[in-house]
Amino acid sequence: MPKAFKQGLLLAGLVILLDQLSKFWLMGWFGVTGPDDRAPAVAITGFFNLVAVWNKGVSFSLFSNHDGRGAWILSLVALVITGFMLVWLWRATGTLLMVGLAGVIGGAIGNVIDRVRFGAVFDFLFFYYQNYSWPAFNVADMGISVGVGLLLLDSFLDSRRKR
Repeated sequence: MPKAFKQGLLLAGLVILLDQLSKFWLMGWFGVTGPDDRAPAVAITGFFNLVAVWNKGVSFSLFSNHDGRGAWILSLVALVITGFMLVWLWRATGTLLMVGLAGVIGGAIGNVIDRVRFGAVFDFLFFYYQNYSWPAFNVADMGISVGVGLLLLDSFLDSRRKR
């Protein structure tokens, strides 16, 4: 088993662990157990709140589906993509590529766990400025976003090296 693959799996596992622990802790703190529960937002600063939001779609609630099938379809798609990314991770040679893939894999699995357990993903970090806001997100979403950013950076640097 390649060293980068082992390291990537450990990093992906860490993303999953941090994601699930943070969700477990904040769901308990808010007193919510599933998508039907509501809780008031908690202001932390003038630009950041902790919230209890359930996302039944993908990023930014795209493709929200309230009939229950959406969570299973999205989970299946995420797992298929994760399978391809695991093959890519097996072949990865660079650190940037390995870390990027691990972030995306860990984040995708973290959100799949929520979709399977609850039919929706629990989001809790909410940033805003005056009338502008970013959709609520979680640790898994951070893993995916940072991972994609690192994959793009690796691709850019790789194309420059080849020139």
